[in-house]
Amino acid sequence: MVSIGERLSSARVQAFIGRDEELARFAAALACDPQAPFAFYVFGPGGIGKSTLLRRLADHARKAGRLLVELDGRFVGRDPADFERAAAPFLDVAGTVLFVDSFEHCQWLESWLWHHFLPRAADGALVVLGGRLAPQPQWSSDPAWAGLLHVAELEPFSAEQARSVLVAARIRPELRDLVLRFAGGNPLALSLAAAADSTGWSREETWSPSGDVLRTLLAGLIGEVPTAAHRRAREVVAQAHSTSEELLAAVLPEEDAHLLFGWLRELPFMESTHRGVHPHDAARETLAADLRWRAPNAFLTMRLRLAEEYMRLLREAPEERVWTVTDELFYLFREVELLARLRTWSREDEVHDRPLHADDLDTVLRMAEETEGPESAELVRYWARRQPQAFSVYRLVNTGRIVAFTARLALPAPPDPQDLATDPVVAAAWAYTDATAPVSPGDHIGVSRFSIYPERYQIPSRVIDLSSSRAQAEAARARGRAYGFAVWRDADTWAERVRGSLADTGARPLVGEHTYGLFGVDWRQVSVEAWIGRFISAPGVPAESGPPHGSRSAFDQAVREALSHWRDPGAFAACALMRARLAADFADPVEELRALLRQATDDLARDPRGVRAREALTASYFSGAPTQEAAARRLGLPYGTYRRHLRQGLDLLCEALWEWELHGSHKAP
Repeated sequence: MVSIGERLSSARVQAFIGRDEELARFAAALACDPQAPFAFYVFGPGGIGKSTLLRRLADHARKAGRLLVELDGRFVGRDPADFERAAAPFLDVAGTVLFVDSFEHCQWLESWLWHHFLPRAADGALVVLGGRLAPQPQWSSDPAWAGLLHVAELEPFSAEQARSVLVAARIRPELRDLVLRFAGGNPLALSLAAAADSTGWSREETWSPSGDVLRTLLAGLIGEVPTAAHRRAREVVAQAHSTSEELLAAVLPEEDAHLLFGWLRELPFMESTHRGVHPHDAARETLAADLRWRAPNAFLTMRLRLAEEYMRLLREAPEERVWTVTDELFYLFREVELLARLRTWSREDEVHDRPLHADDLDTVLRMAEETEGPESAELVRYWARRQPQAFSVYRLVNTGRIVAFTARLALPAPPDPQDLATDPVVAAAWAYTDATAPVSPGDHIGVSRFSIYPERYQIPSRVIDLSSSRAQAEAARARGRAYGFAVWRDADTWAERVRGSLADTGARPLVGEHTYGLFGVDWRQVSVEAWIGRFISAPGVPAESGPPHGSRSAFDQAVREALSHWRDPGAFAACALMRARLAADFADPVEELRALLRQATDDLARDPRGVRAREALTASYFSGAPTQEAAARRLGLPYGTYRRHLRQGLDLLCEALWEWELHGSHKAP
């Protein structure tokens, strides 16, 4: 008769996927291969499968007839003597295999283990340690341990392995992509998703994790959170593409950002980059899903705080910092259907962009000729001479190989006749402006003229993500930009992708054997902030329609946009708030809306709690301070305190104006 232990072992064998290298090395050690390691140290974030791997290795050791000693680091005493007593067979019985799971809970034993305990192992003994933290570097780099210690950081499952888990669990095919998008390659998330699906749903349902699943994932991935401030910091990293200490200080001005950032860096599922920290995909999706489920209003509030900070940076940051801001802003709204058609945020082809150098030109020309033909290559050569600063060259981060290039031209009015005669696409762009809304002398148009990535030609990719971010940042900061244009060869496909964000001009210029589509936006009619606001709160709604009456988040964004354009009469006149209900009956909409904003701001001071909020709004938008830092100095306040008052002021002002929007003048501030 088969024992329960044997049945459990058999089930683990059937369910186990991957980790082939660790299994092979351990099998060699069990077979007493003299070249095999004596000590195995596996580490990785919560839910990555450490405990599952240790149980699988223990099954192998048991079948090999070895004596097992299995300890859990969570229950190891503070005295090394307690550990030694619990693991005594490891020192006395030949061939014993010692397993210590959750080693991060007794990491303080590490030096003692290497120095005093492990060297006394019985003949043929083996040790396997599993924890969230990497071993101290001196052990893996110590020549004495080099042939005895094998350290392995467990990676998430590949896409193929993750899918096989769901297939084995009989997850319905139509749900697999949804589950994979949430769980990524995290084994714990995949297994919980598989268990959740086994409860039997109708075919019309879509998978989303329940509160119980999320609580289990959070406990496995993160553990306990020390304070409410730490929880709020966790909510920031759940949404932000990357989180720096500066970003934490901006969106949590009342908290100790230095302390919180240090805590975030130490979390085992967190990765560090030059732009800050970000969680592994499964951890991020779990954190975000938990917050949506537990506190949907807090989720939206944090999202708007982050968007507000990114919009400020887009307008005010030094040039060397601004290029990545739109990338991070759009990332907040990556699940919005309009944005999902355009961007990938993939790290599979991680690239960095650099200006075009003379040594790059031959490679760039070859790429252009291979993908678009010799006529296009000659146009690349022409524009590289005329506007070399418009070109960006993209290199793979890991190898430095050039894989793509783009060019974003800035063309002043009136157009140069030589440009019109040379480039049919640029000629088509100027013809469109002349036929619709001519560009005044001194203003200019922007044209994203080339986007050439031979391996992924004109399909959404990291190259297009970065180029789009640069284009939007340039449009936000440029003075006198009338139009922005993008050029795509597969016009029908891109017409669908950019629907709701760029207008199809209908122009189809011919270059060599290929026809190109021309898509554009008139920046004189819609500000960059309002254009980005479509992704934030009203995806797919044309700019002319203004904020929808039923959308509070869209209305709040329109108020912020109007304030940001207070000192730019042209941009203020085109802002979305001008098309709101509260301005519908104004005889002189621009002046009356300005008066209403000032009145509503001044009225905040009627309540003692609103005095500081009113001062922060006035200093920030009405008094001419060039930056928020300057406004804080003008008020004599620390920047964090000023930001807190400003955020309170914006919330109060939006609330008052929303009452006006809903109820009319009898409810005026």
